[in-house]
Amino acid sequence: MQNQIRVERARAKITQAELANRVKVSRQTIHAIENGKFIPSTVIALKIAKFFDVNIEELFQLEEQEEEKEEEEVKKEVKKEVKKEKEKV
Repeated sequence: MQNQIRVERARAKITQAELANRVKVSRQTIHAIENGKFIPSTVIALKIAKFFDVNIEELFQLEEQEEEKEEEEVKKEVKKEVKKEKEKV
């Protein structure tokens, strides 16, 4: 997952530690998120987006491979559900 946290921090002229303090996580967590080593929970992602007053989609973007993988997983789940429904009839 890609993100724009470092860019938004630069615009706001704040450090990782300051952002971490504002959203109640460790500086190491912010560092790991910025570097793509950790994917934040929905709650943390929403807190960060709210702090910067941006939409969550502006702050976080799925990489193409992740999007394709997610689409395939959804398709498989839909096929399973359709099959289950047909078996019931």
